[in-house]
Amino acid sequence: MIYVASPLAIGIFVAFVLGVLGMSSFFARKTQSASGYYAAGGSIHWAVNGIAFAGDYLSAASFLGICGMIAFDGYDGFLYSIGYLAGWVVALFLVAEPMKRFGKYTFTDALNYKFNSKGIELASAISTLIVSLCYLIPQMVGAGDLVTPLLGLQHHWGVIIVGIIVIYIVATAGMTSTTYVQFIKGGLLVVFSTILSIAIFMNGINKIPYEEYHNFKTLTATVTDGNVTAVDDPTYTVAAVLADPKKPEKKFAKLQQDGINTWWSIAEKDGATVLKEALSVTKTADKKELYNGAPKADKRFYQVGHAAKIIMDGQEVEKTGPIGPFKFLATVQESEMVRFSKTLLEDGTDKVTVYSQNPTQGSDIMRPGLKFKVDKGSTFMSKLNFVSLMLALFFGTAALPHILIRYYTVPSPKDARKSTIVAIASIGFFYVLTVFMGLGAMINGVIDLNSSNMSAPLLAKFFGIFIFSCISAIAFSTVLGTVSGLIVAASGAVAHDLLTNYMGLQMTDKGQVTAGKVAAVCIGILAMILGIIFKGINVSFLVGLAFAVASAANLPSILMMLFWKKTTAQGIICSIFVGIVTSLAIILLSPSTYLDLYKTTAKAPIPLDNPGIVAIPLSFLTLIIVSLLTQKKEA
Repeated sequence: MIYVASPLAIGIFVAFVLGVLGMSSFFARKTQSASGYYAAGGSIHWAVNGIAFAGDYLSAASFLGICGMIAFDGYDGFLYSIGYLAGWVVALFLVAEPMKRFGKYTFTDALNYKFNSKGIELASAISTLIVSLCYLIPQMVGAGDLVTPLLGLQHHWGVIIVGIIVIYIVATAGMTSTTYVQFIKGGLLVVFSTILSIAIFMNGINKIPYEEYHNFKTLTATVTDGNVTAVDDPTYTVAAVLADPKKPEKKFAKLQQDGINTWWSIAEKDGATVLKEALSVTKTADKKELYNGAPKADKRFYQVGHAAKIIMDGQEVEKTGPIGPFKFLATVQESEMVRFSKTLLEDGTDKVTVYSQNPTQGSDIMRPGLKFKVDKGSTFMSKLNFVSLMLALFFGTAALPHILIRYYTVPSPKDARKSTIVAIASIGFFYVLTVFMGLGAMINGVIDLNSSNMSAPLLAKFFGIFIFSCISAIAFSTVLGTVSGLIVAASGAVAHDLLTNYMGLQMTDKGQVTAGKVAAVCIGILAMILGIIFKGINVSFLVGLAFAVASAANLPSILMMLFWKKTTAQGIICSIFVGIVTSLAIILLSPSTYLDLYKTTAKAPIPLDNPGIVAIPLSFLTLIIVSLLTQKKEA
């Protein structure tokens, strides 16, 4: 995708950033104590905290990742919204009030309130750091993706800019500043997402002739002994035919024209073999990327996705005109959309990512199955993967350290419960809007195939540079707010849990604050490095993995500590470490990690992408067994 920065977008972005920095400077003068730095002194109003919850939770994964998944995979992307929202039910009924009663600054305080165990302090602090880092990665990736169209900078500069700003926010004012940044951006995100959804309804659905819109070609092929040997355009020569490593029946032809390689998908139409031009990114042996065989400067990497056939009330139409939300969904379900399928090929020493045309019925888009194989074409492992993901999303919310510490910012357990209700209402409304924004990106030709995370900002750009500038700046501040909360949680784990409690260092209030600020700087730098490494991976997918680690490492300990009297400190410690090790091992050895991170078509050792279905029960089982074995010792 080729992006050109807009002066208006830059101006609005700078105004947002300066406002955030000014707010941090203001609250910095009021933050002197450890209570003020880590928990805002417990003085935040429950309504403000509820919106701040939404601002914290509606991170890059929600706005960028889910909208992108819906734009690429239809209803399956919305299943992430359902899982994220359902997790708040656990937080509301099981966790909110106990966390406020038993905790002070960090998640560890509540977990260790009746054990006073050094082992729990160490294990839960390590868990907080690992979960926070896992959650930080997608936020930084989203920041890098946002800065590219907004400022015209490369991905790594966006990651660095966010890192520097967030380190300033956290190292100056701590939780107070973070809360109000999250409150403002949470409210703005819901408002502007509503405006964007209304714009989608007013624009309606318009048919776009694909070949005319993108100037793509279709060629008829000559087949000899089952292989493509020539095409009906003499300017092209057949260089190679490669099969999809995962689906050998799906083949692609490499054609050369004037020394330039182009990639085409092979299909059958009316008894003849045809080649359809595909988009491609080639990473050559010398690490330079070429788009559709041509240099990047030729600008041949297009925005794609559109409605190929519009059926409204049983009749085919060219455009619908303004329609309401329910009619919009009904029309999408009856119509046909052109999506793109991604395939990784190895052409000698080069690695080629091919995006081929994939006409899809609206009825398939509006039901599960395009991403998560749970119906047609499903296998036992695909169904297990889906159940595993939903388990992680459902149980992960109540185990995220940066969410849990927000309960310490309100005055009482009753306020903790009320702020959770406000959060559920705000978050639920926003997740409904993600359906329309994702489908709006799919049908309006505003998808960057190189980054699904850009679907919502590019949709906003479709409706004008002003709303694009505002949406992008708000999304950027969304990243700032979430990353700030994560770094506060992680710095608290280092300064309060490890240094003060576990290691027994005698520090004054001011010393604890200073230690927290130093930890924030170090964690921020590490987050920048990881954000650059994980470039290009969908942020909602990455957050799903963070939820999996949190649900396996933290949730069993929280629930059993609250509701099972035989829980022991040793049980909690072993449960946390088993959850961390199991979930991380499955993630690092999974098919998705091999394809998206390692960039290899080699078979992954573990066929499971989401570790929840293995790691969560194993963590519970470990806690129960170890607790039963250590009853006498605990007494």
